[in-house]
Amino acid sequence: MERILKSARESGSLNLSNRSLREIPKEVYNNLDTGSQDEKWWEGVDLQKLILAHNNLEVLREDLRNLSSLVVLNISHNKISSLPAAIGDLPLLKSLDMSFNQINTLPEEIGLATALVKVDFSNNCLTELPPNLATCPDLSELKASNNNISRVPDVLAGCSKLSKLDLEGNKLVALSENMFVSWTMLTELNLAKNLLTAIPGSIGALPKLIRLDMHQNSELVYPCCHINNLLSSIPADIGTLSKLGILDLHSNQLKEYPVGACNLKLSFLDLSNNSLSGLPAELDHRSDSCMRDKCMLWPLRTSYSLWYCLTENSDNPCATQGKMTTLRKLLLTGNPMRTLRSSLVSGPTTTLLKYLRSRLSSDEEASGSRSTPTKDDQIAAARRLSLSSKELDLSGLGVTSVPAAAWETSDVVKLDLSKNSIEDLPNELSLCSSLQSLVLSNNKIKRWPHTVVSSLPCLSSLKLDNNPLVEISSTDLVPLSKLEVLDLSGNASALPEPSAVSALPQLQELYLRRMKLHEFPNGLLGLKLLRILDLSQNHLTTVPEGIKNFTALIELDLSDNNITALPAELGLLEANLQVLKLDGNPLRSIRRTLLERGTKAVLKYLKEKLPSE
Repeated sequence: MERILKSARESGSLNLSNRSLREIPKEVYNNLDTGSQDEKWWEGVDLQKLILAHNNLEVLREDLRNLSSLVVLNISHNKISSLPAAIGDLPLLKSLDMSFNQINTLPEEIGLATALVKVDFSNNCLTELPPNLATCPDLSELKASNNNISRVPDVLAGCSKLSKLDLEGNKLVALSENMFVSWTMLTELNLAKNLLTAIPGSIGALPKLIRLDMHQNSELVYPCCHINNLLSSIPADIGTLSKLGILDLHSNQLKEYPVGACNLKLSFLDLSNNSLSGLPAELDHRSDSCMRDKCMLWPLRTSYSLWYCLTENSDNPCATQGKMTTLRKLLLTGNPMRTLRSSLVSGPTTTLLKYLRSRLSSDEEASGSRSTPTKDDQIAAARRLSLSSKELDLSGLGVTSVPAAAWETSDVVKLDLSKNSIEDLPNELSLCSSLQSLVLSNNKIKRWPHTVVSSLPCLSSLKLDNNPLVEISSTDLVPLSKLEVLDLSGNASALPEPSAVSALPQLQELYLRRMKLHEFPNGLLGLKLLRILDLSQNHLTTVPEGIKNFTALIELDLSDNNITALPAELGLLEANLQVLKLDGNPLRSIRRTLLERGTKAVLKYLKEKLPSE
């Protein structure tokens, strides 16, 4: 033991796992301050990492507060029934693993450990999550699976940096509609094995969600959408989760798979052990063209309609334009689907899709070849999807003018016209009074669309990158005082006057890549709310001291410029700046080893170079 403690005094890390300990050695509580006389005490390091997993510990003493430099604490797989209040006296603690214990309550003081980033409460006896965790602003990973938790405190919506949440195996019966709105950084959400009866519509407010697991919620009824208002309690917004790759809904009581979900780009979809009799093609308005092309979902054609939704070569204009072409695994066993042999349903996904495609080909030969969808068909399909999602995606259609569908659906909040050949915007777009986001990237627009954008009262995001814009005058941006996101990248010849951008006081994201900038636009320094600034791939040589004014900045991209030195004032942004990209610059004042240590190390170095007051 003495050899292990001596090594810990030198490294600051102590691993006492799997030692059948019934109590923690007193030397640990004393911060290892019992070195022998031949040790050089001044070379000792405070304990920063303590691993006590897989022992027989029953008590964690209040003396824990002596370990004030502790960053990592792992007490998992023990017999501990409570945490001491001293947990709140660990100001540097970032990772706390207390899984597989017998803890039924947590002290309020846990909220005082404000540096916490990762917390694991899994496999305990908790009946509630500690609301005081909301005071931990950097919390990004919260695991509390296999407890007896029945609700999630509303105040946890304040954990805006949360990226992973695991609440599997609890007793949750409902989720607040407002909960997900603040969790915009969430990438993984596991709510499996609970008692949920519905999925909140606000699930669509999670733009970075990659994995969603809601299997085995015994009474779960997935809200689905019928445009004819037969059922209205739907988050069709799930179709807006553009990053979602894994969706697990097995072992529920689902009777229908929502049409809006066909818009997802999934790689894994588990719908096994439900009550599905079929899967949707596109059930919106049953127009004559849909009837003619057999797009309606009839019981004997469910297997074919599934293929329509999955193949990128689908000629079905009423389906979902091949949005799920990334699917690699589809599980359907345990559903009452009579149109597919059990061997196909339980077999490989590739075999299933191959079979569906062959049957579709045979069906087409019998009824006449299906015509290739026209642009009008694709526009009509996109418009139908927008009825529920409020987002109209007309990107990549190769159109030279804006389709009338763009303004005929007046309540659309996002309009994507990117990757086309559009040169001008029609005045009719001014009718889109609810439009918040307008994407015009990669078109042929030469003139600033002043008339249109100045007539959109709710516009908060405008992307005009990679267009041949000739000029942006100093007055063009004045009507856009509510703008929060602006992307002008790749429009070097249209660079607005530096003072023009200062007319956007609400701006939070500004992208000026490939603008051939030779000087930092000083007019930007007045944008107090700016959170993301991208000036990459320009010709900047210096960064002004006024950069310190960007106190809200969380991401700054200065990569691929000609910057040789950074001002020490940049270090004053250490509190909020999370991402600083500097690669591709001939920096001489900062060693490469320091740059490789990341953003925080660079900012700390710069801050230390500031003259003391």
